[in-house]
Amino acid sequence: MVQLHHGWQVSARNTPVPVSRVAATVPGCVHTDLLAAGLIPDPYLDENEDALKWIGQTRWTYETSFLWNGPEDDRIDLVCAGLDTVATISLNGTEVGRTANMHRGYRFDLRSALTPGRNDLRVVFDSPYEYTAAMARQVGSRPGAYDEPYNLIRKMACNFGWDWGPTVVTAGIWQPIGLHSWSTARLAQVRPQVTVDGTTGLVEVHIDVERASTESLTVTAEVGGVVGVATIGAGSIGAVLRLSVPDVRRWWPRGYGEQPLYPLRVVLASEGGRELDRWERRVGFRSVRIDTTPDAHGTPYTLLVNDVPVFVKGVNWIPDDAFVTRITRERLAERFRQACAANVNYLRVWGGGRYESEDFYDLADELGLLVGQDFLFACAAYPEEEPFAAEVAAEAREHVVRLASHPSLVTWTGNNENIWGFADWGWPEKLAGRSWGAGFYHRLLPSIVAALDPTRPYWPGSPWSGTDDLHPNDPAHGTMHIWDVWNQIDYTHYRDYIPRFVAEFGFQAPPAYATLRRALSDEPLASDSPGMRHHQKAMDGDLKLRRGLDAHLPEPRDFDDWHYLTQVNQARAIRLALEHFRSHQPVCMGAIVWQLNDCWPVTSWAAIDGDGRRKPLWYALRDAFAERLLTLQPRDGGLVLVASNDTDRPWRAEAAVTSYDLGGKALVSTTVAVDVAPRAVQTIPLPDGVALPEEPRSELLRAVAGEQQAWWFYAEDRDTDYPAARYETNVEPVPGGYAVTVTAGTILRDLTLFPDRLDPAATVDQSLVTLLPGESVTFKVSSAVSLPAANLAARPVLRCVNDIPRA
Repeated sequence: MVQLHHGWQVSARNTPVPVSRVAATVPGCVHTDLLAAGLIPDPYLDENEDALKWIGQTRWTYETSFLWNGPEDDRIDLVCAGLDTVATISLNGTEVGRTANMHRGYRFDLRSALTPGRNDLRVVFDSPYEYTAAMARQVGSRPGAYDEPYNLIRKMACNFGWDWGPTVVTAGIWQPIGLHSWSTARLAQVRPQVTVDGTTGLVEVHIDVERASTESLTVTAEVGGVVGVATIGAGSIGAVLRLSVPDVRRWWPRGYGEQPLYPLRVVLASEGGRELDRWERRVGFRSVRIDTTPDAHGTPYTLLVNDVPVFVKGVNWIPDDAFVTRITRERLAERFRQACAANVNYLRVWGGGRYESEDFYDLADELGLLVGQDFLFACAAYPEEEPFAAEVAAEAREHVVRLASHPSLVTWTGNNENIWGFADWGWPEKLAGRSWGAGFYHRLLPSIVAALDPTRPYWPGSPWSGTDDLHPNDPAHGTMHIWDVWNQIDYTHYRDYIPRFVAEFGFQAPPAYATLRRALSDEPLASDSPGMRHHQKAMDGDLKLRRGLDAHLPEPRDFDDWHYLTQVNQARAIRLALEHFRSHQPVCMGAIVWQLNDCWPVTSWAAIDGDGRRKPLWYALRDAFAERLLTLQPRDGGLVLVASNDTDRPWRAEAAVTSYDLGGKALVSTTVAVDVAPRAVQTIPLPDGVALPEEPRSELLRAVAGEQQAWWFYAEDRDTDYPAARYETNVEPVPGGYAVTVTAGTILRDLTLFPDRLDPAATVDQSLVTLLPGESVTFKVSSAVSLPAANLAARPVLRCVNDIPRA
């Protein structure tokens, strides 16, 4: 294919700033084009977003020209891998096609409009708001989570704003575009179904061709040294090749084994042996299923890969930038490295974003990260009438086929929260009998997956309890989301739930300080300064942050205290939830945190902020998702020690459990045996003499088994009789940065170092460290610049909870 990525210009009429033939990047979008031309301010900074909403209300014209003087092939197609969204395409003044779906590709025959020499190509994008207004008149409006019409157009929903994202309603040629010249026939679709039987890999390759002639064709498929050949007879348009590959190595999730990948090549040839087309991907041999066999606790949702149950240690994934064409393979690789370093084994691609890229799935295949892909429906009722239904079917077929080769993809899910929304959010009254998407989730989408990719399980929604007879968010059945915590009640109420599989739960905090300082010009910076308020998109988000602080932590004296304490509270909330859920394995077999990443600088639930910086939550994920986890849990009025072993080896150790006063004096101690089978959990009751304090405000409990340890504080920090923090520091330059050693003179709770306050590029290896008097920790700071030693060792860079005096 000859790419048409150069020479584009974009223009519009009657806009607040003149836009006449501005240089356009393809693939790209109009926002980034205008930004590159200096015509608009960065919508991610301060409150600029609000002044740029006119972009989504404007009709945009993209134009380029190209020379064509052959070749004299049977067909010359314009191949558009992705147009955003409602587009009319013309060549030399002749309309050649129209589109109304960002989530699918299109191919248009140009033969009748193409001329030798110069050809003028134009793509006109109508305003999404005009399209959705027309759709509402045609099929009626539908309720949704936000007052935006994202459910009336097949476009990335979060373009219209979300409770963590900006409203940047994009337009443009967002995927590759080019000319494909071909004769005789081409590969229209290659669909491998990959399974494994013992040590034999099975690949069933379904091939569809598009023809420009009726001659006989030959198709060849090769994988693992095994070759299959089929003839596609004159006039036929498809074939199936079945390959059996002996002695294959199985593909495993990270933490369970290796990830061998096998190149699969398909070649289409003419009757005379001339190669016409080829298709190449990598496949992995593994099986996947979901166990939903009812048991004494309800209905499980247990993922099995190669018949091995996998405890899902997951994070939700949103588009890593609101302008998705800025997301490079290198940027995805960095996010995936961060996910793996946090001991994550599963990414859930959320249904308000996009079907993710080949780079995304290639990286997941290589790293052993499991992926669950939502179909793109989120937090709203959707019309099932035409032309909407045909667009949904077309995009679903395209992506089920496109992603079939990737072993990392293990589930398809019909939607995000829509079945739950219909049950609980007052939709039936607003719909008054109109369609809302049920036909998609229960009939259309499962039929497409069953027909095109029966090797993978389908689940109608997230959450869903497995049957319409149950509430869709029942903790005892299937998958659930937990959002009363954060929205209504304190995070300690995570312990009220023993879910079979929790696919969303989260707690907010602001991004890193360096991220805020890049994005906001507020002076002074405050929790309620204008930029901070604008970059808080959650309903009553600041009030909920404050409620969380008031329940647990001392009163912040200033912005630096507020910033530190809200980040600590986020990390504690999610760590508490994850340790609780893991302690109930195998009843609970998965926990997917909302969310890994952000798409711009914002206060949100993310562990990695919009500039790619790790928040303290990231370190809490790393600890709570560790292969071996030691945790103290409340049970039946006392405490138990729970050891979780997510390895293939037994875990045997002696655990010392000791109560201390806040001066670091050991009060009572006991030793218990840790003996955990592989991929199992052990619960060890603790005697009351150790577990129950005499003075809750001035005592704590610690359990230590080898390198693993667990803490239990009996009172909230705001009520605990902490001594004022005292410590000594030693800062030494080391290759690549600094070693900052802190020796505690008193207890230090959740000691954290924030080097980005001194160098925006600096990072640190650990966070949220608690020390007893006399204990030490060394933080390794990575930085390429000279940092003042005194600043590395003092507030606001070095913090602990008890350096804030109680009121």
